[in-house]
Order: sequence, then structure tokens, then C-alpha cells
Amino acid sequence: MGLLLLQPPLSPHLRHPLLFSPSYHPIPNSSTSIPTSPTLSLKPFLPSFSQSHLLIFSHTTPRAVPVHSRSDNSTPSHSICDSIRRHPLFLLHCATFAFFLAASRACACAPPRIPTAPLPSISEAVATEEIEDEELKTAFEKWKSKSYALTVPLTIVALQGSIPPAWIKEFTQVQGKRLKLNIGYRANLDSIFSELTSASDKGRVQPKSSMAADIVSIGDSWLSHAVAKGLIEPIKNAQEQDWFRNLSQKWKVYLCRNSKGELDPNGEIYAAPYRWGTMVIAYKKSKFKKHNLKPIEDWNDLWRPDLCGKIAMVDSPREIIGATLKYLGGSYNTTDIKSQVTGGREAVLKSLTLFQRQVRLFDNVHYLKSFATGDVWVAVGWSGDVIPAAKRMSDVTVIVPKSGTSLWADIWAIPYTTKCMTDKIGGRVRGPSPLIHQWMDFCVQAARDIPFRELVVPGSSPLCLEQSIHTEAAHNEKDRGKPKLDTNLVDGMPPREILERCEFLEPLSDEAMEDYRWLLSNVQKPHFGSFRTTTFDQLLNKFKANFSS
Repeated sequence: MGLLLLQPPLSPHLRHPLLFSPSYHPIPNSSTSIPTSPTLSLKPFLPSFSQSHLLIFSHTTPRAVPVHSRSDNSTPSHSICDSIRRHPLFLLHCATFAFFLAASRACACAPPRIPTAPLPSISEAVATEEIEDEELKTAFEKWKSKSYALTVPLTIVALQGSIPPAWIKEFTQVQGKRLKLNIGYRANLDSIFSELTSASDKGRVQPKSSMAADIVSIGDSWLSHAVAKGLIEPIKNAQEQDWFRNLSQKWKVYLCRNSKGELDPNGEIYAAPYRWGTMVIAYKKSKFKKHNLKPIEDWNDLWRPDLCGKIAMVDSPREIIGATLKYLGGSYNTTDIKSQVTGGREAVLKSLTLFQRQVRLFDNVHYLKSFATGDVWVAVGWSGDVIPAAKRMSDVTVIVPKSGTSLWADIWAIPYTTKCMTDKIGGRVRGPSPLIHQWMDFCVQAARDIPFRELVVPGSSPLCLEQSIHTEAAHNEKDRGKPKLDTNLVDGMPPREILERCEFLEPLSDEAMEDYRWLLSNVQKPHFGSFRTTTFDQLLNKFKANFSS
């Protein structure tokens, strides 16, 4: 029987026996003597192992070494179990050494441990779970609010002739294939306003109605009434958009309204402008030259006796009475005629009566037709109507009165469709298209002014109301080789000194409303035979329908 003994690897006696026996002495000239190489003597611990072979381990190669019995008489041999019981410390050393050896080998072969964070407490785990649930809920609500589609629709109803054709092409190129643009046109702003009113009154919207569109054109003079009647809704986050920030302060003040449609600096933004113009006077140069008449320069020329019955004008009460107020040195936005106009109501009524004798036709449709056929020599109307007609004629001069005139604007507004039944609208189910701000911003960019400067479409960019966005060199290059319209307009705008005297039509005060009713009720009725004319009774009825609360 043999015993396996292991030597610890970090012994300080690598070249010497770990345990020395006091009785150990090498036996000279003996073939069975223990080699001189360092070994571990076990004689003191195993005296009974005579003639046994032990497998001794050291730092050298392991070998079998015979262990001889002592030369002197020794005690009888004992079994290995008895020897282990006599020397328990030796067994403990062997077991400890075997344990550390096995542990070192296991550590060397095991993969590196991954550090783990301490487990959270139950309260922390519950709080973390609640936060994660809230985040998931928020993300889900945000996902539901989005409309995922291959294309994004944008439906526009615009005034015919108010959008340059190049705008449609350029906007489509900018938006790419995701855009599904649908544009419908109406002959006049009255048609758009009527469709909005009809849908609002009935509470139902037809797919082809203006109320079903994402954006519609309305005139600035209709803005207060559209807001008061709930036909349009505020433009959300308008103050944060680039198109609003780029507008002048004059625009920002004019577009800010309260729920009654009145100007209010603390109100909301209900519209975005895309072009503007002025009230102009056009006259036939050939007729004036033939009859040796002086050119028209200002409003007071319309009261000249030589032009009696030779004038056609739009049938807007605000424009008719406004022109009379300008003739008397007042303002379009006079709030109290009694106190702000010399002579009060009676003076305005007298001048208005004289003016209605001068005008042969008050009409929004046929006044330019009568001007083109020569029935009248002077036409008073909006530049958006007059300039295209004047370009088709060769002997027409268009002027802006030097004392100033009224300004008009075509603006974009969002129909208040959400208050109506929308089951047949199609794309207008959740609200207006997400592209409305992109469209509004596109329309007021400086590059959009080119069609206006080239008179492709009458009007001017909203950015030009208080500052010029183009140079004189560009102006001269534009006019090179093209027939020039005889006008005092510069790039579709009045000269700066005249523009400073022009004004937008603001909502009328209660006192001004009463003054307008009184004037239209007491003015004498014109009579021009069988020639078609809109009487002042019709003007009064229209005024009551459009301006009454």
C-alpha cells in the first residue's frame, strides 16, 4: 500500500526537505538508500511502514522511494488507520493542501464573473414599474394622435386668380410624393363666405363644400364676421411659426382678434395673409385726351362735373362711404362721424348724394365690363380686379389716390369644421391637414413675390407692406423688353409716401355702424334710365346682412 503526499507550491524551502527527521541519516554505499535529492522524510510520522514504498512529491519529478525499516529494533508495525489516528495534524495538512489546490485550479479555469447590481427593494420596484407604465401610456397616446398614411392630403379652396400657377408647382416639388394636393377655386369671395355660412347653419358639411377644406381664402373685410359667426377657428401655435414671426407689426396687430372679431392684442390669430393690394382708380386715356380732361390724381377728381355719369364702382358700402370720407379729409376707419368730420352727418350725406349722381353703376361684376365697352370712362375698384383688365387694354391708366386709399388682403383661414357633422368629409375627420403651416409659410417667403412683381397675378407679398424685399436693379431687369402698364404703382405697390396714408378696413364701432345705416337710408336714389344699376336700397340691405351683429 502506498500514500500520496503533496508538497505546497509556495514553500520557502524549495531545495530542502519540508519536514526533517532527527533520526534521518543517509546510509553510505547502500543500493537502497534514499537519493540525495531533496525529499520528504516520513520516518517520524510513519514508523510502522517498514519496507513500504511511498510516492514522494517535491518540486522535482515525482518518483517512488523505498522506505527501509530502521536498523535497530523498532516497535511492531501498525496499520495506516492507526498511524493517521496518532497523527491527526498530518491529515489536516494534507486535506487543506488538497482543498487549496483544487480551488486554485477551478478559479483558473472558470470564466470571469459578471458584476451584478444589488436587487432593488419592493417599494423601488413598484415605483419603477409605475413610471414605466406612465411612459408607455404617454407614448401610446402620442402614437394614436398621429395619422400614418402613404400620402398627406391638403385641400384648399381659393379665390380664382389669386394664386400664381408657379406656386402650385413649386410647393409640390418641395413636399415631394407624400403630398396629395387638392385645390378648388371660387369666382368670388362671396361664394366662399356663403358656403361657410350655409354649412354652419345646417350643421352638416358636404364633401365639395368650402367648409370641408383644410384652408380657404377669405377677404380681410370678412374676417371679423367669420370669427364672430364661428365660421373659422384660431390657428394653433401661430405665434411660434416662421410665417407669423416674419410679418411686420402692422400685420400682427391686424390679424389678432377676440371671439367677437374685434381687434384685440390679447386675442388669437385667425388668419394668415398671402397677398394684398389697394383700391385704385382706372381711366381711359383716349377718352380723357379726346375731351381734353385733366388726369385723375385723387379722390376729389371723382366729384368733377365733367365726369358725371361716367364712373362705375364696386358696390361695397365701406368703399363708397370711405371714398366720401377721404374726399372730406377723413379716414376710412372714422369711428364717429359727428365728432371727427367737419359738418358731421349732414356734410357726409350731401357729399354722398353728389357722388351717387356721378356714378352710373355700383356693381361688383359688371363695372369692369361697362368700363371695357366704353360705357363709362372711369372704374373704381380693387387692384386685384382692375389691373388684369387694364393689362388687356392699351389706353388705360391706373392710379392710387395720392391722399391714400383702403388696403385689401386675401388671407388663409381654417374652416371651423369640427363643430359640424364630418362623417362625409373624407380627410377632414381629425382636423386640418398637418401641412397647413408649411403652406402658409411657403406663401409668405420672399421668393413668392416674383409673380406679383411681374404682374402675373395682381397684388404684393405680405413681406412688402412696410419694407421692400427687392432691389431697383431687379426691377429694371424685370421691365426690360416688356410692355409697361401706365400706373403709379411700383412692383404692384403704391409709392411709399402714398402707402403711409393707406389703411386696412377695421371693424366698425357701434357708433359708426349707426352712422352708416343713417347715411344709406337717407341718401337720394339714383335714376339712370334702363341702364343696370345697384340702388342704394340694395346697398343698404347688403350692409345690414353683412355688418349687422
